[in-house]
Amino acid sequence: MTLTRKGQATRERILEAATALIAQNGVAGTSTEDVRKAAGISGSQLYHYFDSKQALIRAVITRQAEAPLIPGQPLMGALDSFDALRAWADAAIESQEHNNGRGDCTLATLAGELNPADEQTREDLCNAFQRWQALLHDGLKAMRERGDLHATADLDELALALLTALQGGTLLSQTLRTTQPMRAAMNAALAYIQTFAT
Repeated sequence: MTLTRKGQATRERILEAATALIAQNGVAGTSTEDVRKAAGISGSQLYHYFDSKQALIRAVITRQAEAPLIPGQPLMGALDSFDALRAWADAAIESQEHNNGRGDCTLATLAGELNPADEQTREDLCNAFQRWQALLHDGLKAMRERGDLHATADLDELALALLTALQGGTLLSQTLRTTQPMRAAMNAALAYIQTFAT
């Protein structure tokens, strides 16, 4: 659907409200009525943009997939050096510390609440994770081409290790309300990457 500037602003306000509520209450604890009230719109306005809760959640997934790899942080430069990867990991840990281990509305938390029967939403999450993995892969590829990583380094595996550390660390840190899992996961992933340094 083609939206006017006002329509785009309204849609974005709905998504911001949904994202904030999901961060606070989870997907199951967030109703479309909660979102409607938080966004300050009518029910007909909400359903004009999103015909169901599933459509709204899918739009939140897309929005979060296009956000920076670390919620609340500005877009970082290319993750194409050991220093850049360390700064990225530190930003992830700092984000968790800032929230006292409580979550933002992240892909990890959205995936953690995925209904196993909801194949369409699962595919959206897969696409989002693959987009992030590709960003990491691109950075690692630049490192290998520059000679910072051995030519034999499996970039797909390394990018997946970094993404898994981020997402698994996020989920466990949010559950335990401590940044220790995030710190341990990111440090282990970076140490693994370092073993391929030339």
